Amino acid sequence: MKVYTKTGDKGTTALFGGTRVPKHHIRIDSYGTVDELNSYIGLIRDQDIDEQYKSILITIQNKLFTVGAILATDPEKMVLKNGKERLNINKISLNDIELLEHEMDSMNEALPPMTHFVLPGGHQTVSFCHVARCVCRRAERLASALNDLEPFLPEALTYLNRLSDYLFVLARKLTFDLQADEVKWIPEKH
Repeated sequence: MKVYTKTGDKGTTALFGGTRVPKHHIRIDSYGTVDELNSYIGLIRDQDIDEQYKSILITIQNKLFTVGAILATDPEKMVLKNGKERLNINKISLNDIELLEHEMDSMNEALPPMTHFVLPGGHQTVSFCHVARCVCRRAERLASALNDLEPFLPEALTYLNRLSDYLFVLARKLTFDLQADEVKWIPEKH
């Protein structure tokens, strides 16, 4: 199989189901940003961090491929002529969302309470988490706009929302684990 097909040379691409849309279509931007997020999570996973975090991050990366597949499916072609779903995979479930919540609760137990916003940084691994968190928020914004136009599985949007929270808590926990400085944002007063 060749990597290049030349079918996108005029600025269009195919959704799952065959519908062709412009490469700048919000659906493409949505799942492309999820793909970007997945790459940043791979970067976090490649750091010298606890194996438990790596295991959860692999699970998250798999779920992000599922989110991407949901976003890449033409809603008008979600059901085949025989009545079966085109996307024949496990979808995002409440269990997937609850896993993120459980992991956040577990990490938070070891952390001091937040009293201020914190400046991203302090350690390269922590910074990667903050970049991933911001990309996740962008993916969520795009997916939310897409959902307004063409609704999709609500759990996929919830998953992105919860994932950005998870990445923030992971950044704080890694700051703690790595004994890095957590710099509070203290606004200057007049």
